[in-house]
Amino acid sequence: MSSPGASPPDVGVVIVAAGAGVRAGPGEPKQFRAILGIPMLLRALRPFTSHPDVSQVVAVLPRTFVEHPPEWLAKVMGDRLILARGGASRTDSVRSGMTALRGDCRFILIHDAARPFPNRTTIDAVITRARGGVGAVAAVPLSDTVKEVSGDSRVTRTVPRSGLWRAQTPQGFPRSMLLEAFNRLRLADPPPTDDGELCERAGFPVDVVPDTPHNFKVTTPDDFRIAEALARELR
Repeated sequence: MSSPGASPPDVGVVIVAAGAGVRAGPGEPKQFRAILGIPMLLRALRPFTSHPDVSQVVAVLPRTFVEHPPEWLAKVMGDRLILARGGASRTDSVRSGMTALRGDCRFILIHDAARPFPNRTTIDAVITRARGGVGAVAAVPLSDTVKEVSGDSRVTRTVPRSGLWRAQTPQGFPRSMLLEAFNRLRLADPPPTDDGELCERAGFPVDVVPDTPHNFKVTTPDDFRIAEALARELR
């Protein structure tokens, strides 16, 4: 099996940044807000655009920003970094991004723009698994106690956390696997919550890749404050 960096670039990356981010509060779109002076989307992009195994990266944005990207994003666009329009759902946005990637991208990684601290070790491990023919989901073991709760806030049971993992991104797949999983998705099916579930439903093997909790998803104003503190620590 090839190790990262040992073969010609054959990985395409879809950065999902088409959401409205309403829980982040008023202001510019969440993915464009700065964390210690650097836009969150740019932080999410850099580990992939600089990776030797990555042939091309596509950032999937709302239509308005594809047609008129922020100046800082337009400056870094080129053959290796392109933009694609987002769809009505996350699944539609991922499909749009995958379609935009060049044909030499035999393996595809999908990453949330709202995770600005992807780890290089995790990225390498996800690529290795995908090249081995399976789906790979960056994840961390669940450490909290999980309660199942009814509609009236009554705890109905405590869920054993052994074997439970919290899925993150990047998630990686052979391109042929992801394409077939999309083809098997029916309009009547409930939308998958992530790309690992999309492939699981299609019957493909999906593994977890241990990740770091630093790779958390920035959703609320409090998350931005945590991200600022983490960015200071990591710089």
